[in-house]
Amino acid sequence: MRRDEKAPRIERILDELHPETPIPLDHSDPFTLLVAVLLSAQTTDAMVNRVTPELFRLAPTPARLHALGEERIRELIRKIGLAPQKARALARLGGILVEEHGGEVPESFEALEALPGVGHKTASVVMAQAFGVPAFPVDTHIHRLAARWGLSSGKSVERTEADLKRVFPRERWNRLHLQIIFFGREHCPARGHDLATCPICSWAATKKRIAEEAKKLPAKMRR
Repeated sequence: MRRDEKAPRIERILDELHPETPIPLDHSDPFTLLVAVLLSAQTTDAMVNRVTPELFRLAPTPARLHALGEERIRELIRKIGLAPQKARALARLGGILVEEHGGEVPESFEALEALPGVGHKTASVVMAQAFGVPAFPVDTHIHRLAARWGLSSGKSVERTEADLKRVFPRERWNRLHLQIIFFGREHCPARGHDLATCPICSWAATKKRIAEEAKKLPAKMRR
C-alpha cells in the first residue's frame, strides 16, 4: 500500500480513537507554553506539569522570568532533566523577549528558533498550539510511528517531518501531531509491542517490519 493510500485510513482510525486532543503541557498563554515545551525536552510532560505551577506563579511574564535569575530558576526546575542548561536558557530567553520582542512571544519560526534553548521542534509546537499556524512537530513518538507505518524512512526527524507534511493535508497537521502522540503513548509503545495486533501497525507496517519487531518481544508475547 502506498503512503498516500495509508494516510486517509490512518486519519480515520486516529479520529475514532482520539477525537479530543488536549495539549498535554499545562499553560495559560504563548509564553507559558513556550517555557513548558522548552522544559519538556528529555523529560516527561507529567514532570514538567509538576514543576511549572510554582515557576509560573513566580514568573508569569518574560520580565519576571529574567528577574528570577538562573540560580533561582534552576532550584525551581531541579527535578527536570538538564536543569542547569535549561535554567541558563530560560534566564536569557526572558531577557531577550523583553529587549527584542516587547515582552511578547514572536509569531515566526525564525524568531523563535533564534531564542536560547529553542529548536525547530519547540518552535513548531508553539507556532501550532499557541498561534494556530500549520506545523508538524516531530517528537520521539511521531518519529518512531512514522517509520513503523512506512510513512518515512526514519533516517532523521527532519526527513520524517517533510514526509509527513507531504502525505497528510496541511489543515490536519496540528491535530494529527497530537493524535499520533496520544496513539503512541496508549497503543503503540517503543518496546514490548506486538505490531500484528496494533490497530494501525497490523496493516500499515510491512510484513518484514512486523516479523523483525516480533523477534524483540518477550517469549510469552510471541505468537
